[in-house]
Amino acid sequence: MVRATQQRKAIHRVLINCGRPLSVNEILEMAQNEVARLGIATVYRNLKALQEEGQVVQIDLPGQPPRWEITPEDHHHYFLCSACDRLFDIHGCPEGLTNLLPKGYTLAEHEILLRGQCNTCSRKPNSQ
Repeated sequence: MVRATQQRKAIHRVLINCGRPLSVNEILEMAQNEVARLGIATVYRNLKALQEEGQVVQIDLPGQPPRWEITPEDHHHYFLCSACDRLFDIHGCPEGLTNLLPKGYTLAEHEILLRGQCNTCSRKPNSQ
């Protein structure tokens, strides 16, 4: 049995309360509000333990650092804000993906990543 330390509980709470996938640095910053002396190595170690327990999953995106989220209950996709670099869940899935396949191909799985600006960043005035 794995011991639920104060650090692990804080990391888990951050992921639950934030409601979106987080980078390790985001987790560290938010969890330090509860455990001031929390270090990056402890975050990595606890994320690995939580992953082994099936409580969190790592999300790998091309050209991006890994993100972490509570193990999802349903299939979903992601939106990456190009301005603030935050990742958001998109629930639902477009229909008709198999219509895009060449004749005779079968679809085993898919991942969709949308990119643009989140509602917070899209409201900011251009800094040009």
